[in-house]
Amino acid sequence: MNIFSISTPRASADQQRLNEAQDWLVLLTSGRATAADAQALRQWCAQSPQHAAAFEQTKALWHCLQPAAEQLEHHSRPRPLGRRAFLGTAIAASAALFMVHASVPGGFAGLTADYVTAVGEQRRVDLAVGVSLELNTQTRISRRDLGAGEQGIELLEGEVEVFSQSQQPLNVQAGQGWLSVRQARFNLRNTQQQVCVTCIEGSLQVQVAGRSIRLDSGRQLTYDAHRVGEPHAVDPRKVIAWREQVLVFDNATLDTVISEINRYRPGMLVLLNAELGQRKVQARFNLNQLAGVALLIRDAYGAKCTELPGGVVLLS
Repeated sequence: MNIFSISTPRASADQQRLNEAQDWLVLLTSGRATAADAQALRQWCAQSPQHAAAFEQTKALWHCLQPAAEQLEHHSRPRPLGRRAFLGTAIAASAALFMVHASVPGGFAGLTADYVTAVGEQRRVDLAVGVSLELNTQTRISRRDLGAGEQGIELLEGEVEVFSQSQQPLNVQAGQGWLSVRQARFNLRNTQQQVCVTCIEGSLQVQVAGRSIRLDSGRQLTYDAHRVGEPHAVDPRKVIAWREQVLVFDNATLDTVISEINRYRPGMLVLLNAELGQRKVQARFNLNQLAGVALLIRDAYGAKCTELPGGVVLLS
């Protein structure tokens, strides 16, 4: 008796969703996933109940195959496999047994930066007489030769506190804007294609989108490639709390909180529940407590946690 395998449109669509779900899980455990990838995954899961179910099915399969993947990693010699073979060899042998690691901020471009910090690293750089930089986690900065005795740097990505007591002007590029300062202390952040500058002491000038904006102590300005905000008052102590190994969130969305936490810890927290992501949060975290922050979110909001290799935690 001949047995034929008949492919139906529904079966084909279901299999396509499963294949895509497996691709997502492979990406998450590859060490290459970004915050934008996490957001795209959440949007993919929200397309339909079938998409969400396919991802749940893939996660369940990963948990079943993880012990076998570890056995394979320890007892088998490497051999070529298809991308999804054995569910990516049980998600690439549990992502080559916890292979997620911090890369240079900004990928290959970060290799050309003069000053770089890794995930969770903070460091001080004495740029010149009277000028010092305090680099936060995942930051990269390059020097800029401006000539005429002027000093220049560019914040390519991340966050830095700058202290300048120099007689020579210091010019700092961040995104589409330039900051000019002689004697001031300020915090500058360039993340997710948005720049935020906060004057802590003294004053500085921001040139952006054809405008010249003065910032005095306690004032903050944000801008990106499409929009320049208006200066407004902030509490500088909260902005620079990271210098004291503390993160402070004042009425921020849980989405924002998780994005910020991901800058400081290896791996990634991935929030798949869009509604939960809009919940407002008042919180204060010590940086040495971030390893258990997923459990705090689980207990506070009833989120379901699924742990993947390399510190990747799915929250749904």
